Amino acid sequence: MTLGKKISIGIIGIIAIPLVVAIFLPTGYQVERSIDINKSAQDVFSYIRMLKNQDQYSVWAKKDPNMKKIYKGQDGTVGFISRWESLEKDVGTGEQEIKMINADALEMETELRFFEPFEGTERSYMKVSSLDQKKSKVIWGFDGSIPYPSNLMLLFMNFEEMIGKDFEEGLSNLKVVLEK
Repeated sequence: MTLGKKISIGIIGIIAIPLVVAIFLPTGYQVERSIDINKSAQDVFSYIRMLKNQDQYSVWAKKDPNMKKIYKGQDGTVGFISRWESLEKDVGTGEQEIKMINADALEMETELRFFEPFEGTERSYMKVSSLDQKKSKVIWGFDGSIPYPSNLMLLFMNFEEMIGKDFEEGLSNLKVVLEK
C-alpha cells in the first residue's frame, strides 16, 4: 500500500469515527430545577406567568440591565412575545413566546427563539404545585436538541451543569422577590 493510500485511509478514519460515534449519542437534553417558595401556588403562578417579571429574577436579564426589550401582545397570555437585544455575548438576541398556559394546573410553556450569537428554538416551561396553603414548589425546565452530527458536542458540553446553575440562581432570585 502506498503512502498516499495510507494517508487517505487515515483521514477517512479520522472523519468517520466521530460521525459513527454521533449516531449513538442522544440528540436531545433536558434541564430542570425546582425550589420551594413560602407563598401560595396561585400567587407564585400569577407572578411567573408574566414574562416581564423575569427581569426581576432571570440570570440572563441581570447580565445586561441595558438590553433593549420589545414586547408584543398582552403579557401573561398565549401569544405574548418578549424580545431582547443585547451586545453581551452571553445574552445575545432572541425572543420568548408564551405557547401554553394552563391556569388550573399552574403550568406554562414558552418557546425560546435564539438569533444571536447562535440560532435555535427550544421549549421552556414552569410549573407550580401547592405544598400547603402558604408554600409552593416551582419547577423551571428547558428541553433542547442538537441534531446529528452536531450532537457530538454533547460529549464536551454539560448542559445540565451550564443551564442548571442559571436556573438555580434564577429560582433563588425568584424566591427572594416573592418572599419579600
